[in-house]
Amino acid sequence: MASIVQFENVGLRYGTGAETLSDVSFTLNTGSFYFLTGPSGAGKTSLLKLLYLSQRPSRGLIRLFGEDAVTMPRARLPALRRRIGVVFQDFRLVPHLSAYDNVALPLRIGGYEEREIETPVNEMLAWVGLKDRASARPATLSGGEQQRVAIARAVIGRPEILVADEPTGNVDPDMAARLLHLFDGLNKLGTTIVVATHDIHLLSRIPHANMMRIDRGRLSDPTGALRYPPRRSEMGGSE
Repeated sequence: MASIVQFENVGLRYGTGAETLSDVSFTLNTGSFYFLTGPSGAGKTSLLKLLYLSQRPSRGLIRLFGEDAVTMPRARLPALRRRIGVVFQDFRLVPHLSAYDNVALPLRIGGYEEREIETPVNEMLAWVGLKDRASARPATLSGGEQQRVAIARAVIGRPEILVADEPTGNVDPDMAARLLHLFDGLNKLGTTIVVATHDIHLLSRIPHANMMRIDRGRLSDPTGALRYPPRRSEMGGSE
């Protein structure tokens, strides 16, 4: 399979402190599913920020969709970001918009007409169990409901890459299984999926997924090819 993401000797440093990520190298293949695991503070969220272009590395090469994302002019980055769906750990919903309008936002930004938006948005809200909460604003939703709106918004446009940071952290086990089924279905349509999680039980639900483990800012398997189930010694602590 062709690669969609390439990291070569990537380092990330915030300010003048020690590197948060060091010599990170891996390749993600188009249409594959990856779990990113590791203990709290290992660098998972920092790695995801580089993947969805929220942060630029301190050193090294990052190629996305065959393009150099490090030296690319900033004016071109928004177009690249629109090809990536992101589920943030803190949701980042637009507070003055309803659940419906938050989910519809990527389609509106993409230039879709309102008549093209209504059906897919309503179907997505129904899929995540929020059909009856379409008009609710984020402040009136529970944490789990906000999480589901954030996931619906991330996947509504069928992104080429979906990056999810602890996407099942605020939902019950049944909804977690349903959301993973949604990710798996999106993956089978061709989207490359990267899910950061500390919940090792999720790994068994996507048996064809690869696993990458990060610890102290370094990948323990630079090829990104570890398969589930990993050895117990590879799992380490929880988030």
